[in-house]
This record gives sequence, C-alpha cells and structure tokens, in this order.
Amino acid sequence: MSGKEVATLYSYWRSSCSYRVRIALNLKGIPYEVKPVNIWKKDEHLTPEYRAINPMQQVPALRIDGRTLIDSISIMHYLEETRPEQPLLPSDPADRAKVREIVSVIASGIQPLQNVGILQLLPEEERVQWAQRVINKGFTALEKLLANSAGKYCFGDSISIADCCLIPQVYNARRFKVDVETYPAIARIDKDPLSHPAFKDAHPDNQLDAVKDAK
Repeated sequence: MSGKEVATLYSYWRSSCSYRVRIALNLKGIPYEVKPVNIWKKDEHLTPEYRAINPMQQVPALRIDGRTLIDSISIMHYLEETRPEQPLLPSDPADRAKVREIVSVIASGIQPLQNVGILQLLPEEERVQWAQRVINKGFTALEKLLANSAGKYCFGDSISIADCCLIPQVYNARRFKVDVETYPAIARIDKDPLSHPAFKDAHPDNQLDAVKDAK
C-alpha cells in the first residue's frame, strides 16, 4: 500500500453510492481525485472504456493501492480493513452486525429500487411516486432499527458506515419530496453531518460535475 498514491474515484455528483464513498474517503483522510462519469444524460457509464473499469457499468469505482474496486459497500469495507484508523465500524462483533443491518436496509432494500436504472424504466410521470413508495417503506423499517441503536448517529455517538449510507439516502428522499420529518430518528441524525467537513465536502452540490438547478 503506497502512502504516496492519490486514489481516483469514478463518481457521479448525485449518485448516492458515489456520495457514500466520498464521505468515507473524507472521514478516513484519504486523498483522492474525482473523475466524473455522467450516468444520466450522457450515458458515459455505458462506454467500452468505462466497462473496462467497472464491468457493472455503474458508479462508483475506486482506483486505490494499485487495484480497482467496485461497489460502494465493498469499497468502504476495504477502506476500513486497510486503514483502521478513524474506524467506521465498532469493535464488538454484535455491534458491527447492527451497523451492517442498517447498511443493508439502505443499500439493498431502498437505494437499488429507486436508482437511475430503475427509474428510467418507468414512465416519467410515475417516477416520483414509485421512489416515494420505496423510500417510505425502507424508512419505516429504519426508524425501528434506529430506535434501538441511535445516539447522535446511527449507532451510538460515533460515525459509522451506516451514516455514510443514511445521509445520501436522506438526500435522495428530499429530492423525491419524501417528508423526512415524519421519521424523527432519521431527521435528527441527518442534521449534524450537514456541518461536518467530511460530509459537507462530499455533498452533491459541492462536486465539480454538479449541475445547477438540476431537477
């Protein structure tokens, strides 16, 4: 593992999966450069060049330590295992399992069902309602999990990979006009990271490829 290498993150500004990894990299203090991949209007993820980087033709992909990693959750676990300083998982196995439950609900039960690939299959007039239904169902489950685990953050008072996943999902929820305030634990946890440098710098609006006034 080279301390001199600057990682390369293939990212789309409004991709919640890319957002997760940006947060984790920032929290870990890992230098990285962003190479934007426009997955919405220009279909840059479908080019042969990008398929050679990520066979799933999705974002993110991370070039680090001489290798390329795909899938945001796998990337965050790799960062945790290779750079254990500033941990994003608790040390106790049972506590880790609780954090991973929260991550799984978001990364498997919510985000994939309301991402770009799914929404593009629906008539435009049905997209918001579909996304709201998926997010509300997942947030209802998350509220129950967080009732038993949350402190200042998703698990107690320390930031974990669960927060790296929740904050981008709340961003998506607000985009789709979900009333986040009806989920008190989620709404409360979402407030603190808004001023945290690692989360603030990772925010979609602060990315080089951000589109002003995007709908």
